[in-house]
Amino acid sequence: MEKRITLGDKTFKTYIPYEKLQEAIDAVAAKVNSDYICTEQPPIFVCVLNGAMMFTSEMMKRVNFDAELISIKMTSYAGTSTTGSVKIPLGLTGDVAGRDVIVFEDIVDTGVTITALASLLKEKGARSVKTCTMLMKPEVYKQDVPIDYVGMEIPNKFIVGFGLDYNELGRNQKDIYILDE
Repeated sequence: MEKRITLGDKTFKTYIPYEKLQEAIDAVAAKVNSDYICTEQPPIFVCVLNGAMMFTSEMMKRVNFDAELISIKMTSYAGTSTTGSVKIPLGLTGDVAGRDVIVFEDIVDTGVTITALASLLKEKGARSVKTCTMLMKPEVYKQDVPIDYVGMEIPNKFIVGFGLDYNELGRNQKDIYILDE
């Protein structure tokens, strides 16, 4: 049975159940572990707040190597659509100079945020920058920044849950929901 939730003025229906998310996270974690298990210096994980908190937390439980965790808050959405520009209400909470960095995002669609963040990390002296996203919308991603690790590819539809929000609501849902039109 399809579950529905109402957030503000919108109704959403189940799209990706939590069990499928867990399978995707397991697969991504295996790839990250393979690439970083033998690193001499622990990489820095950058959690893009607030959306990537749940995904980053799940990844932290699954990695088999030491890593440091810092955060940044970046926004490019208003309601259900992107604004096309990035705001940074909270800058990096740690130093990345000379370090390997893995950025954790909840979703990559147009790529405006991930491109701005990759540029910022390079300006701050990161030795390398890899990107890891729970969800990717390949049909709208037109940027040059490679997305190194992708949990799942999805179509260009508006979704909430598992860290993703509609006007800051719905992040706490363990499943992912799609707008019920």
